[in-house]
Amino acid sequence: MQRIQLTYKFRLYPKKEQEEKLLETLDLCRQTYNYFLSQLNGKEKIPSRLELQSQLPKLKREKPELNRVHSKVLQMVLHRLYSNLKALSQLKKNGRKVGRLRFKGKGHYKTFIYNQSGFRLINTGKRLNILHLSKIGDIPIRIHRTVEGRVKQAIIKRHSSGKWFAYIYIEKEVYVTQREPRRVIGIDVGIKHFLTDSDGRQIENPKLYGKTLERIRVVQHWLSRRRKGSKNHEKQRIKLARLYERLTNQRDNFLHKLSRFYVNSYDVVCVENLNIKGMVRNHSLAQKILDASWGKFLQLLEFKAERAGALVVKVNPRGTSEGLSYEDPLRDWISACRIKMRGWSSPDSPTETKPLLVEIPASLIVEAGSPQASAVGSSQEPQS
Repeated sequence: MQRIQLTYKFRLYPKKEQEEKLLETLDLCRQTYNYFLSQLNGKEKIPSRLELQSQLPKLKREKPELNRVHSKVLQMVLHRLYSNLKALSQLKKNGRKVGRLRFKGKGHYKTFIYNQSGFRLINTGKRLNILHLSKIGDIPIRIHRTVEGRVKQAIIKRHSSGKWFAYIYIEKEVYVTQREPRRVIGIDVGIKHFLTDSDGRQIENPKLYGKTLERIRVVQHWLSRRRKGSKNHEKQRIKLARLYERLTNQRDNFLHKLSRFYVNSYDVVCVENLNIKGMVRNHSLAQKILDASWGKFLQLLEFKAERAGALVVKVNPRGTSEGLSYEDPLRDWISACRIKMRGWSSPDSPTETKPLLVEIPASLIVEAGSPQASAVGSSQEPQS
C-alpha cells in the first residue's frame, strides 16, 4: 500500500458577479501578503507561521474588508509568505547572494488556496458540476474525470488569458506492484528527432514554438503599439496570452501521450541524466532545447512509471555518442542502444544487427495517442 498525492486541473466558468468576487479575493490576498512582507522584510529572525497567523484577527479589525475572505485562505497567504522567506533564508545560509522578496503588484497575484475546509465539490449529474467556495458562492466547474481519493485542498488560479481553473489536490492509497523487468528500452532525446529508441523508432520533433513564432511576433508587434492601460491593449494582451496557452497545451498533450506509451509498453526505460540547465547556456541551441521540453518529458516518464510499477533508469550521458559522426543515420539509434546497455546490462555492448529505422510523425502521437501505428511513418534503409 502506497500513499500518493495527485492534483486534478478543472476549468471554472464563473458568472460576472462571481468573477468580481474572485478578483476581489485575489486583490485582498495580495494586500495581505504585501502588508506582512513590509513588516518582515529585512528582519534577521523570521517569526513562526503561528505567530504570523495570530496577527490576522487584529488586521481584520483594522481592515474590515478582509472579512469577505475565508479565514483559511488568509492563513494560506501567510503560509506562502513564510515559505518564501524560509527558502530565501536557507539560500543565504548556503552562501548564495540573495536580495529581498518583492511586493506583489496589481495583477501579479494569481492564486489563492482553500485548505481542508471552505470548499466543496457538488455533483449535479449534468455537464457542469458545482464548486462551492465559502464567501464567493457556487461556481460552475467542468469535472472531466472522476476525482478519486480524499480531497485536501483547492487552489483557485486565474491564468493570464483570463480563464479560471481549480486545482483539486487529493490523497489516496493505492497498491503498486513492481513489474518484472522483461521489456527494456533505451531512449536518446535530440533536436532533429525528439527521440530515438533502441527498438528503431524515431519520433519527429514537433517544433511547436518554431511553428507558432511568426504568429507570436505579429501579435506582440500589435501589442507594443497599443497604449498601456487602454481596453485595446488589454484585448491584445489576452490574445497573446491565449496564443502561449495554446502552445503550452499542445506541447503538454504531445508529451503526456508519448510518455504514457513508453510506460505502458515497457517495464524499464533507460534515459540520459541530462544537465538541461547547463545545456541551455549554449545560446545557439537554447531555444530549440527549451522548445523540445526534454526535462518535462523525463519528469512525466518518472511520475507515470512510479504509479504503474515501471522503472526509469538514468545513466551518465558522457560518451554515449562517442565516435559517431553527425551524418551517420544510425547515430541516435546507436546512442539509444548504449544508453540501454549502460542502464540495464554491460556498458557499451556492441550491436549485432542494424534495424529498419521508422520515422514517426508527431501528428500520429497527437491523433492516435501512440506511435504504435508505425506503418504510417516513412522508413529508411540503414547504411551499412
